[in-house]
Amino acid sequence: MIGIARHLLAILLLPFVVVVLVPRWLLHSQAALDTRWASPTLDAIGRLLGTPIFLAGLCLFAWCVLLFARHGRGTLAPWDPTRALVALGPYAYVRNPMITGVAAMLLGEGLFFGSALLAGWLLVFVLLNHTVFLIHEEPGLERRFGPAYVEYRQRVPRWLPRRPG
Repeated sequence: MIGIARHLLAILLLPFVVVVLVPRWLLHSQAALDTRWASPTLDAIGRLLGTPIFLAGLCLFAWCVLLFARHGRGTLAPWDPTRALVALGPYAYVRNPMITGVAAMLLGEGLFFGSALLAGWLLVFVLLNHTVFLIHEEPGLERRFGPAYVEYRQRVPRWLPRRPG
């Protein structure tokens, strides 16, 4: 039970804020500055595209959390990090699939609501994470996991998978 509580706390304090609380705040408190789809047809297309993108991001995020718990023996939170390097599943193709999953959820929300503010929040989220990964996360992983992380970093791209062949 304590293990589940650790993961729930990390999820509630980090991705839940990014994917639920900030978008809700933007959609409601900043509505006068925001956009919506200009026609019922565009609204329907946005919802049809946004829903599966959001769900795919949620599935990717959940898969990454499970890998952190089972193989990494830690959480996504910086105060309770993994104890083992996770380099399987989606981590075999990109080093940051959890962030990709969260970004996909934000993209799905932006399309679903036709919201320029949510699109801007997605951009801020991606830029902040990229910066944090360069300045803090990657050097910290190298210190924690040493040569194993250096080899992993050389083999696996940060954000976009390499083309096969």
